[in-house]
Amino acid sequence: MDKPTIVITGTPDWGAQVTAQLRADYSIEHLADRTGYVTRLADARAAMILVDSHDDHWRFWTTTPKSSPATRRIPIVVAADDAALHRAALIAGADFVLPPAELIEQIQALAAGYARVEDQARIEQLECECRQPLPPLAVQGVEKFNAGEYYPQHDLFEALWMKTEGPVRDLYRAILQVGIAYYQIERGNHRGALKMLLRSVQWLLILPDVCQGVDVRQLREDAARVRAELEAMNPDDIGQFDRRLLKPVRLVSPS
Repeated sequence: MDKPTIVITGTPDWGAQVTAQLRADYSIEHLADRTGYVTRLADARAAMILVDSHDDHWRFWTTTPKSSPATRRIPIVVAADDAALHRAALIAGADFVLPPAELIEQIQALAAGYARVEDQARIEQLECECRQPLPPLAVQGVEKFNAGEYYPQHDLFEALWMKTEGPVRDLYRAILQVGIAYYQIERGNHRGALKMLLRSVQWLLILPDVCQGVDVRQLREDAARVRAELEAMNPDDIGQFDRRLLKPVRLVSPS
């Protein structure tokens, strides 16, 4: 069986160290030429992308895969040691942002957890299930979420998740985890909120942009902005968090 491919964009200083750690279990492809980027990612069946924020084109390397259905599910890790760049990378679509030293230290765990080639049959089943209407329990859960009743929404989505066998259950898990993150913000629990938002990444990442009428893309972007603000602030200032960033789950009509 072929090894999963991890793509390193540009020519980062940490590239050799990361490659040395990963090459036993992964194929490493270095991309410095932006021509045909999405096509090359798709052809390589890239399982993860590593981006250096010191590269002048880091935003291109980060945002472009998220704009195509062929590459949107590929997790992106940006190496950034500047607080402003850290926030900007999350908002641009990065799934993880780490200082270069921490990236080198944690890359094996990140790759083990997230660098997976997706099962095509599972993707097709998920997309089929996402074309179904939102179940009544989920409708109630969204109503609770949008009313700011973040703990009750958890109970509803958890009940639905437990009785659902197909991959669409990840939709319910993603929403409930974002909701509990918002609940933790209201309780003043900075650490707990960040923990839940990080957990939600893996489920939001694999979902289509719209699933059962839920605007997953918007939820993904909203959660990323909340996380960026949390990571930029002093945990002791959690009481000053701007609650206007806690956006509702948006429902859209089937196309």
